[in-house]
Amino acid sequence: MAQTQHKKTARSALLLAAVLLVSLLGGCGSTTGSSGVPAASPAPAAASQPAVTATAQPAATGNEYRAAWITYLEYQTMDLATEEAFRSGIATAFDNLQAMGITTVIAHVRPFGDALYASSIFPWSHLLTGTQGQDPGYDPLAVLVQQAHSRGMRLEAMVNPYRVRGSATTPPQLATQNPAAQYQADPAKADWVIAVGDGLYYNPGIPEVQQLIVDGVREICENYEVDGIQFDDYFYPEGADDSFDAAAYAQYANGQPLAAWRRQNVNTLVQNVYATVKAARPAATFGISPQGNNDNNYNTQYSDVALWMSDGGYVDYVMPQIYWGFDYRTKSGRDDYAFANNLQYWLSLPRAAGVKLYIGLGAYRIGVGEGGSNDAAEWSSGENLAKQVAALRSAGADGYALYSYRWLFANTQPTAAAEVAALTAANE
Repeated sequence: MAQTQHKKTARSALLLAAVLLVSLLGGCGSTTGSSGVPAASPAPAAASQPAVTATAQPAATGNEYRAAWITYLEYQTMDLATEEAFRSGIATAFDNLQAMGITTVIAHVRPFGDALYASSIFPWSHLLTGTQGQDPGYDPLAVLVQQAHSRGMRLEAMVNPYRVRGSATTPPQLATQNPAAQYQADPAKADWVIAVGDGLYYNPGIPEVQQLIVDGVREICENYEVDGIQFDDYFYPEGADDSFDAAAYAQYANGQPLAAWRRQNVNTLVQNVYATVKAARPAATFGISPQGNNDNNYNTQYSDVALWMSDGGYVDYVMPQIYWGFDYRTKSGRDDYAFANNLQYWLSLPRAAGVKLYIGLGAYRIGVGEGGSNDAAEWSSGENLAKQVAALRSAGADGYALYSYRWLFANTQPTAAAEVAALTAANE
């Protein structure tokens, strides 16, 4: 999507001043994942930055990116037994989002090394029938694309690139045709998948694994009229034993330090996916929604997000998950995680021509906050998300996405409806 333009000279001047100010500042972010309920995680201290004013902000322009996630957690609350039931549920969701002013839906299509679409590479998702690999008798991604395009909305397919299993029950059992199960059954390939507690992940250091992920993206782009591909923030699995990739490191690192080699593996995958998307569907976008805490991205997930932003050929956009409020403080009183400060940090990072910065917003905070020292009140105001949208518009970000649908339209918190009304008004 094109970057938001301020049509009036006064607004342009304000934006230029903000950009000049941002270039002098630094900050820090958050740790979260858009396909599960995020949790805060401390990062190294960073200098506090001036807050972005959330009043008297410009309205959205016609080319602003306005999105919402529909994740596997939404699917778990829907009737997926038949195409008719799924279509009905999706139609209701898309109608609700469109009425709020949302123009793009980011829909989960491969949450656990499986597929909510017809694939010759990955098995059918267990979310559809309860059994991974069992044909549901319809194609959910085809329904998603049709329902979005019939409303003039965009549909981006969200993929978790490495995650195979999130817990002992998601999924409860891998299909025999699942590539991960086949790797596990082959002693020569047993380290191509990594167990972390009850979770299971592909090993990012294996070239064949990287190619598997690239081929999966190509299949989606060639077979479906998706408007984009988005990767979630799960790259190297957090909590894995450092020895998990020792064999791959010995074979492929060529003497590089371990951390640098791991980042290179992720960078290579991102570059190859970007090239694949552009070759298979040139008009489609490829974006990544990393953690809002860029220290964690770099040092824990080995994701060099700043490089992807500054150098061409990696992404069309980055969407950091800034899921904290304006008033958030850590228990020690630090404010470097607060929304305005985190936003300024991401805006300060250099971007190559054409690379957009969208902001992930945490609708799941409505009514509950983060649990910090003093942010609960703002999340009960009924307008906090709208204020964040106003702030990011004023600061010059290119758009936003809301995590996620159910926290807006199936939320028992008393202020959820007011948040939807405020967002609707902000998008008019």
